[in-house]
Amino acid sequence: MTQLLSQPRSVPLACAAALLALSLVAAGPVARGADRVMVIDLDTIVHPLTGEIVADGLREADSSGDKAVVLRLNTPGGMLQTTNEIVQAILASPVPVITYVSPSGGHAASAGFIILVSADVAAMAPGTNTGAAHPVLAIGGELEGTMKEKVENDTAASLRAVTDKRGRNSELAEEAVLKSASFTEEDALESNLIEVVATDIDDLLAQIDGRAIVRFDGTEQTLALAGTETYSYVPNLRQRTLLPFVDPSLALLILALGAAGVYIEFTNPGLVFPGVAGGILLILGLMALSLLPINLAGVALALLALALFVLEAFTPTNGILATGGVIAMVLGLVILVDTDVPELQVGWVSAVGITLPFAAISVFLLQLAIRSFRLKTATGSEAMVGEIGEVRAALEPDGKVFVHGELWNARAASNIAEGESVRIVAVDGMCVEVEPNHR
Repeated sequence: MTQLLSQPRSVPLACAAALLALSLVAAGPVARGADRVMVIDLDTIVHPLTGEIVADGLREADSSGDKAVVLRLNTPGGMLQTTNEIVQAILASPVPVITYVSPSGGHAASAGFIILVSADVAAMAPGTNTGAAHPVLAIGGELEGTMKEKVENDTAASLRAVTDKRGRNSELAEEAVLKSASFTEEDALESNLIEVVATDIDDLLAQIDGRAIVRFDGTEQTLALAGTETYSYVPNLRQRTLLPFVDPSLALLILALGAAGVYIEFTNPGLVFPGVAGGILLILGLMALSLLPINLAGVALALLALALFVLEAFTPTNGILATGGVIAMVLGLVILVDTDVPELQVGWVSAVGITLPFAAISVFLLQLAIRSFRLKTATGSEAMVGEIGEVRAALEPDGKVFVHGELWNARAASNIAEGESVRIVAVDGMCVEVEPNHR
């Protein structure tokens, strides 16, 4: 009887389990974002951190099963090495990549142009422009002569290989590199550098829905973007924190403030706040600078400047050493970031503006610390050595002497009578060692 009653109960339980399993399976594609399009914004200078953000976004789009990625461009350009890394990430992406210059009034210049024409679909908003892709290297100094030709020809050849594969106007793309040619969105569309002019992302997706594309590996794919939901890629916490600071002038200012905070804490133990704030600023500044190519000569000049400031504080030379330190630091900051990208360089005004206050504060604080140390030595117990006192309790050999208005325990090598004059020869804690003062 028990067995017969249990069978009917097992049927609804089995059905419920089956329905739950089916619902989980059905929910799988939705959770993976099969009807979504990721939007990655590249609206700053192209540097290692922006390259990292783009690469991470493409990987996340692949793992989420997104139908496409829109890389929205509004950049003045940047470093050639990072540009090549972004292009390689686009070409290797399993998810179709659509580059889109936006908003109106924006541009994809220099490195931005190379990224624009490397995607599966290239698009621009009305009132935008692109081009002027003259190569800039992450090395100091101007490109001249044979080196200039080699870099230009190498960049042009790489761009031709990509644009030929994408079916775009490779000859005109080369002109952007070799002749710094620029194009409006209409010029680019008519010249077959891009495929679409769209007012916004929704218009862009609507225009390319159903478009057949040939991926870089030769496979054909039809874009099915109708009804997809767009969402913005959010960089990780580290990237969001550092991105505003990848400006060498700002990073150096933060570094200088951090160093000042740490120094104040060392010279005034117990304040706590300057040390904590200074440590945080130092780490932020160093992390930001670590993302940029650094010239070792610039670092050496900055360290020399610090040494000269310290020497000026210890051995005042009427500002000669301090002036040398200022000159060394200004030159060091100007050449510190090893790149020809103007937006990533430290200008003369910024270098002087950071150096002068830092030099003045450093020398001033060091001199205060030195004076404070000397004052402590002059007023401490060690300063009593050589002072003259009077015996108030006969030394046999221990007793007491009166010196500096205070009564001290005293010890002598031989007996000294009360009222005699003595000279202090050493201080041992709360006891002084004395000898007769022969006047």
